[in-house]
Amino acid sequence: MLEDVGEVTEAIPIPNVNENVLKKVIEWCEHHKGDPPAQADDDSDSRKKSSDIDEWDQKFMQVDQEMLFEIILAANYLDIKPLLDVGCKTVANMIKGKSPEEIRKTFNIQNDFTPDEEEQIRRENEWAEDR
Repeated sequence: MLEDVGEVTEAIPIPNVNENVLKKVIEWCEHHKGDPPAQADDDSDSRKKSSDIDEWDQKFMQVDQEMLFEIILAANYLDIKPLLDVGCKTVANMIKGKSPEEIRKTFNIQNDFTPDEEEQIRRENEWAEDR
């Protein structure tokens, strides 16, 4: 895209990404610039488990929740799929094995269901419960 316009002397606005988040995204990109291109997704063994995050990426994602979600949004907006995957895997690992109440506490989500509504939802979805 930038090759089409020649030399750019002005800042390129990225309206959905603030400076601190962009610095983190650039740090991640610099670290991964030598990585081989991601292979096209298929449903075979190439799809990694959600817990498969390399050590550097795990440390990189040890940020507060607001920054984590801003990184995910920036990766999506900037179409950086490998960073988006790492961010989403990080959130999935934060949820894994937790009860709905623990998830609400982790993400500061208020429960707006009445006890009757919760019970109805449990009955409708009991097929999905681990047993």
